[in-house]
Amino acid sequence: MLSRHFLRSKVLQAIYATQCNESSNANEALRTFDYHMQRLNELGVLQIGALPAIVDTCAVVLDEGKHKFMPTKEELNPNTKLLDNEFIRRITDNYELKKHFDNWGGCWQVHDDAMRDAFLQLRKQDFYAEYLEDERHTFETDKAFAIQLFRFLMTREVLATVLEERSLLWEDDFYQIAQYNYMMLKTIEEASFNEATPWPLMYDARVVKDEEAMSFARNLLSFTIINQTEYEQIIKQHLQGWEFERVAHMDVLLVEMAISELINCPSIPEKVTVDEYIELSKEFSSERSKLFINGIIDKIIIELRSKGRIVKSGRGLLSDPQSL
Repeated sequence: MLSRHFLRSKVLQAIYATQCNESSNANEALRTFDYHMQRLNELGVLQIGALPAIVDTCAVVLDEGKHKFMPTKEELNPNTKLLDNEFIRRITDNYELKKHFDNWGGCWQVHDDAMRDAFLQLRKQDFYAEYLEDERHTFETDKAFAIQLFRFLMTREVLATVLEERSLLWEDDFYQIAQYNYMMLKTIEEASFNEATPWPLMYDARVVKDEEAMSFARNLLSFTIINQTEYEQIIKQHLQGWEFERVAHMDVLLVEMAISELINCPSIPEKVTVDEYIELSKEFSSERSKLFINGIIDKIIIELRSKGRIVKSGRGLLSDPQSL
């Protein structure tokens, strides 16, 4: 499941893109947002597909070595342990993942030169040599190596470039999705993972928590766009010593999203909202933005509370916005 922090960042990008296109159509923005979120599933599957692809490349390279004009003893009798990796074999044989590979996974066959380069670099790595020399051959040892291998592959610039060429948006998302996959691979257990096990996606409509998170993101997007004019007026009322036109556009968007979340998400504590948008300002805006955003949201919370527009339920709520 994608984190709400990540989803907030995708909503921010969607709103920014909508405004750059001089549009205020929330339905159109939602369609575009849903499309990009679904494509994150594609990115995730393609990243996982690098594991069976590197095994296929290994088989080709080892076979080529045997058929050289004057092969060495090592080339005639290569170590084939990677070809027999049980963990990667189960991934390759998973029915649901096979369907996803059929839909999205053809890129590694097209870019076999990139995968060959990655395999040749892999052969120079100590962790690969240690795996080949390890006489143990269990699911757990194969899993531990496969996870190391996945991390290695995701740090190969040549492989990242192959995927990023499929979507300009993936350049920003690549390592976030790789981290998700890395953590997900760690959760796979021998007893419960087989051909029929449902494959976990970045966003899976079958999972209640994923649906709840996406509902949060979609509501945040639509409410912010629909109420943008009102939220701008709220911001203007609390600017002291600032002209609205001189406030960084990204800072305005962040505060508008924060207002939307404060009003429309009763289960999210105020402190969580404030902290999240301060963090987003560090990622997407200037060095001084966090001070501006923290200060103005403090004032806006006081106003919205006095008008009864913030109604929160649950633990972790703030009793004093000045303490943020």
